[in-house]
Amino acid sequence: MTEFIRKRTANAKNDILSGLTVALALVPEAVAFAFVAGIPPMVGLYGAFMMGIITAIFGGRPGMISGATGAMAVVMVALVAKGNAFGIDAGMGEQGLQFLFITLLMVGVIQAMAGAFKLGKFVRLIPHPVMMGFVNGLAIVIFMSQLEMFPQIAPEGISFWSNMGEWFTSLFNNTRFLLMLGLVGLTMLIMWGLPKITKKLPEALIAIIVVSAIVILGNFDDVATVKSFIVEGSNGESTGLKGGLPQFQTGIFSAELWSLKNLLVMAPYAFILAAIGLIESLMTLNLVDELTETRGNGNRECLAQGGANILNGLFGGMGGCAMIGQSIINIKGGGRGRLSGVVAAVALLCFILFASGLIEQVPIAALVGVMFMVVIGTFAWSSFRILNKIPISDAIVLIAVSLITVWKDLAVAVIAGVIISALVFSWENAKRIRARKKVLENGTKVYEIFGPLFFGSIQAFNSKFDVKNDPEIVVVDFMESRVSDHSALEAIFNLTQKYEAVGKQLRIKHLSEDCKALMIKASPKLANVIEDAVDDPRYYVMMDLQK
Repeated sequence: MTEFIRKRTANAKNDILSGLTVALALVPEAVAFAFVAGIPPMVGLYGAFMMGIITAIFGGRPGMISGATGAMAVVMVALVAKGNAFGIDAGMGEQGLQFLFITLLMVGVIQAMAGAFKLGKFVRLIPHPVMMGFVNGLAIVIFMSQLEMFPQIAPEGISFWSNMGEWFTSLFNNTRFLLMLGLVGLTMLIMWGLPKITKKLPEALIAIIVVSAIVILGNFDDVATVKSFIVEGSNGESTGLKGGLPQFQTGIFSAELWSLKNLLVMAPYAFILAAIGLIESLMTLNLVDELTETRGNGNRECLAQGGANILNGLFGGMGGCAMIGQSIINIKGGGRGRLSGVVAAVALLCFILFASGLIEQVPIAALVGVMFMVVIGTFAWSSFRILNKIPISDAIVLIAVSLITVWKDLAVAVIAGVIISALVFSWENAKRIRARKKVLENGTKVYEIFGPLFFGSIQAFNSKFDVKNDPEIVVVDFMESRVSDHSALEAIFNLTQKYEAVGKQLRIKHLSEDCKALMIKASPKLANVIEDAVDDPRYYVMMDLQK
């Protein structure tokens, strides 16, 4: 009993320390992702807190961290923009946030249904090239979104290609741009160099503190801060960051917002966000499973993610999903239990309640630098090294998923990648169907089939038989083959009819039990052509292995 308590106490200590480290790193990323989505920073912080606390308590993977993510933020920005446009056109002002909160309710319901119907296991069907293309595309999208944070380099009308001299003159005279570029570089340098000195300090937080101190103490008035980027109130004055508990969003239940026209605008975004959230969460769950050599519950995680996003919609959070980077930080810091996620979420709430004023003073350059380091850490650089070593089909899938992610969105890219991979797999397996032919002493011709028989290999399968010139008795042996689908059953049925039409007898051996049942159900007379594997122990061993 003493040993049990000692182990629990040691694990609790690791969970608490790791959770505090994760919380410190969550603050800048939540604010930065809020800027990516075009919403107030506090919405991002609320979203990270609510995602974190719900999934930590009810999720299917202890030790995994959820919060506001760039994958969902890059989709939200278009939704918020459309919501603002619809509201202005209807004379209701900017309604982007309300659109986002209502959409999150839909997202939560979709994700919860995915968990209820046990769809979480289908993440195993995502091939590795699709996953690599997914993270590469995500990194590119986040990088491109951060470029919009920089001041304009040259005035309107001065093009780099047509007025190169004037463009460079404007660049060197643009102190705001050069100063921000320098601060971004300093942030990245600190985050890169600090872990080489000590790994006990959160590099993102230290980098932000150092850069913020330089800006504040140096009185750099031209440097944009979080406060200067906060959405202004209706009176034209900055509302600032007001630390407090999340408030119930009664405004989202306005009848005008729930019109059919608005819902039709939100619905596609809801499905895309739900798909992105589930894909990234389940991929992260698999990664944490590998790191900890344990197994999480994907369906339970789907339910928890759905519940957390519904809560975000009701209480004004950004929503989100599992975070690959923060989960790895937690696991490497010793966080294994649910306590680590709970501590991270509660600590983040404390920052919101008592330190929101300090967040206003953070320079945008520091957040951009943090995000650039997230991009560098997210991008699968090994894909360049292995590109010429993997099958060309996998290389095409990897590149295609990356490009589609940038062109469309992450959900479309992953679905397209899975479809391409499935088609390539079907094509390759369709070429593997073979038939070894032999004639027995009694004149019977035997076709021994090798390879899977399914819709893609039907044509090749049919070409193996010479119905016209075969002897009176023909045996088709499926010991080394697997009948996979209805198309394969239909092919066997049609082959039987061809031999019957010319007055020849076809016998089928070693057909699997389920296939025999389906064939007899489709055509009872086929029971006469199917032979049982009498005195053939090898067949029954194969049947046991397939079960």
